[in-house]
Amino acid sequence: MRSLAVANAPTPAAEASKDLAVGQRLQRLCDLLGVAGARLSNISADGLTAIAVAGDQTPVPALEARARAAAQPLVIADTDQPPMRFYAGMVMPGEADHPSQLLSLFDPRPRSQMMATTIAAVAGEALAMAAIARQRRVIEAQNKTIADFTALEEQRRTLFDRASATARIGIWQCNLSDDSLLWTNGVYDLFEIPRNTPVTRELALACYPELSRQRMEAARAHAIANCSDFALDLEIITVKGNRRWMRLTGAVESRDGVAHRVFGMKQDITEEKLLADRTRYLAEFDVMTGLANRSQFQARLAELDSGSAQFGALLLVDLDGFKQINDTHGHAVGDDCLRETARRLVECCIGAALVARIGGDEFAVLLKADLPRQDGLALAQGIVDTMRRPALAQGRTLRISASVGVAQYGGGSAEELFHQADTALYAAKAAGRDTSRSFAA
Repeated sequence: MRSLAVANAPTPAAEASKDLAVGQRLQRLCDLLGVAGARLSNISADGLTAIAVAGDQTPVPALEARARAAAQPLVIADTDQPPMRFYAGMVMPGEADHPSQLLSLFDPRPRSQMMATTIAAVAGEALAMAAIARQRRVIEAQNKTIADFTALEEQRRTLFDRASATARIGIWQCNLSDDSLLWTNGVYDLFEIPRNTPVTRELALACYPELSRQRMEAARAHAIANCSDFALDLEIITVKGNRRWMRLTGAVESRDGVAHRVFGMKQDITEEKLLADRTRYLAEFDVMTGLANRSQFQARLAELDSGSAQFGALLLVDLDGFKQINDTHGHAVGDDCLRETARRLVECCIGAALVARIGGDEFAVLLKADLPRQDGLALAQGIVDTMRRPALAQGRTLRISASVGVAQYGGGSAEELFHQADTALYAAKAAGRDTSRSFAA
């Protein structure tokens, strides 16, 4: 027995080879995520023991300590502590014979919050899948000696749930012969259905809004017909009525070219989706007024140069004497005036291609190409008339006015159209303000 134990013990060379393989996988993960370095460490009562390191950067011990203690992955888009600016750390729970592990990702360059969260989500998914693969090998080895298949299946599901907890992933499968479903706890939790409840496709489909259901069914049918894979992000409504976003992946298992099982993962990406939507909103919209911001306006106007869009006219709107309102009554009153201006513009410009705030008290309106010239001129005067109405701001009744410059699009570049509208706006101001003018070529 002693000689057998010695023969089966891992040799230093074997351990070194294993560490090298893990390091190579870490480097591939770094390359995939575009980060400079990564470290995978075993967690023990004594601290962290590095298993493998990729890249030439060194993580900050204080951040690794925070990540180790955190209940959720620790993601810092910008540490403000050069030389390392970005950090993400996540813990993979251990098993009886395998310690918990900490994966750290780091880079000297900061990331946007959305990008940092996305990197962490992908890394967490990769970590969970690696653990699932490891546990699958353990289960397959145990399958040779465990006679009770029911006990083995329960163990498989428990291990899968523990492995996927960090990335909020659940495993699912559907037997195509009878449409029977098998879910791990992660999927039950995602749909807010009590664990171990018997589930059917009808019960699951009832949680999909119509558009999500159509997209999912189309992707699933295509994969089954072609024995291929699919992946898409979908909205669901849980049995408790909560709206969530889910990343669904699936693969078809076939026999002799005929699909017989579909299986894959379902991951709760609600926080990631909300963050992405919020980041996109901040990039494209003015927070104070809710109108499109200057960045979105410039992007839409530039469509003239690419030929992807045509517009009938551009109106530039400038509040008269807005600085005096701010100086006299304060910025809170000024902000209310801006919001009221935005509301009135939207009210006046129903059907416009875009209404945007492009500066402190400057607004722009892009009109559709099929709008007659006279309608554009009438709209400009209508804006002037609407802005004259008294405005209530912070309990004060104020009188505001606006000047409007109009440029009809008859060809040329986006820059030329903006210059023409700007010229018309200055003509309106020179005429005494509270009026509109049109650019005359």
